[in-house]
Amino acid sequence: MVSFGNLLLNENMKIFRRARTWIMLSILALSALLLPLLLREGLGASDMPALEAAYTTVQIVFFLNTIFCVVIAAEAVAGEFTWGTIKLLLIRPWSRSKILLSKYLTVIGFSILSTLVVILLAWGMSSVLFTTDLETRNTGQTFTLWGYMYVDLFITLAIAFMVSSVFRSGALAIGLSLFIMFTQNIFTLIFNPTRYEWAKYVLFNNMDLSRYMNSGSVFDMIGGGVPEGMTLGFSIAVLAAYYVIFMVISWVVFSRRDVAG
Repeated sequence: MVSFGNLLLNENMKIFRRARTWIMLSILALSALLLPLLLREGLGASDMPALEAAYTTVQIVFFLNTIFCVVIAAEAVAGEFTWGTIKLLLIRPWSRSKILLSKYLTVIGFSILSTLVVILLAWGMSSVLFTTDLETRNTGQTFTLWGYMYVDLFITLAIAFMVSSVFRSGALAIGLSLFIMFTQNIFTLIFNPTRYEWAKYVLFNNMDLSRYMNSGSVFDMIGGGVPEGMTLGFSIAVLAAYYVIFMVISWVVFSRRDVAG
């Protein structure tokens, strides 16, 4: 256990010793602090409830958060091959499974940290700048929606991590993950479960869990609301199945890869 703790510490040091990591966190922090100010002064929304301002801020900044987390995930494994340090890592007294697990846990840890930075700063600044007396948004629902946003990020990171492990290409992992992030609603419109029964098992149609709380989802745009048979539990089960597949592929490929060349 101590050995694995040292391995995990080593992986975290690789991330947090780099200036790029602190630059990304600083950008997220500044964005979360400045956007409420922009809403108040730039858009004249001084009468907006604080929680609504915080939710709007997090929703906007979360795009940046996803991009930065994907960059970290994409280089977790691929970076070792790019820098030529993979052999030095594998000759140490740790199994490949532990090495891969430590890298993945480090990625998840960074994503949780960056998400908390965005939410806490946005909520704190919004509470200072806006009124808390006229809240129109339920606090529990707001945090649930933020949780759903993180689930989307969590699955996107699993994809980036898998591509990084399988193809040893950080650029491919970043590109594919961002492609999925920006086009999932388009694929939902094309492969719509209201028209195709099998489409409700497609990953893209289950990543946005907020549709089960919001009436303005992409399904509502084309009519009919959430397709029959699709529930929150169903989508979570589908995401869990895809997640297991991504992790198994990552583990199998990384464990059996020949790095002698």
